[in-house]
Amino acid sequence: MSALQSLDILLADDNPNMRAIVSAMLKSVGVGRVREVDDGAAALEALKARPADMAIVDFRMLPVDGVTFTQLIRNAEDSPNPYLPIIMMTGHSEKRRVTEARDAGVTEFVTKPVNAHALLSRIESVIMRPRAFVRCGDYFGPDRRRTQPDNYAGPFRRSDDSVID
Repeated sequence: MSALQSLDILLADDNPNMRAIVSAMLKSVGVGRVREVDDGAAALEALKARPADMAIVDFRMLPVDGVTFTQLIRNAEDSPNPYLPIIMMTGHSEKRRVTEARDAGVTEFVTKPVNAHALLSRIESVIMRPRAFVRCGDYFGPDRRRTQPDNYAGPFRRSDDSVID
């Protein structure tokens, strides 16, 4: 039995062919349940109806895209789960898109065309190396820093860290 069999993954992409491909990949690696929807609004409704262990969402969808979906999950008062792991996928991997997704609060990022190895790697990262969630200014989501420098000597890492006595 696959360790992934107990996972319930919500997959949101407006392209039915891409949903079919990604869903087949997920099932082939042993994911137990994959629910498919065609945009961020439908994904929000699906999560309100039944929780998921993680969401995989496309960057560009209408009427609600992956970035807006992520922002709503992280910050809306009626969010079904602000801590939901979210993997963003897109065919456009320009730095500004990656930064926009990161700043919205996505947990991981994968580029299309998606392959099983890359997708499984992101899922494994979400499960095996979860990042702490932080609230800083207008951001809430996984800690955007992926490294902890060994040579850091100061007590604070952000300019707005307050002194703790």
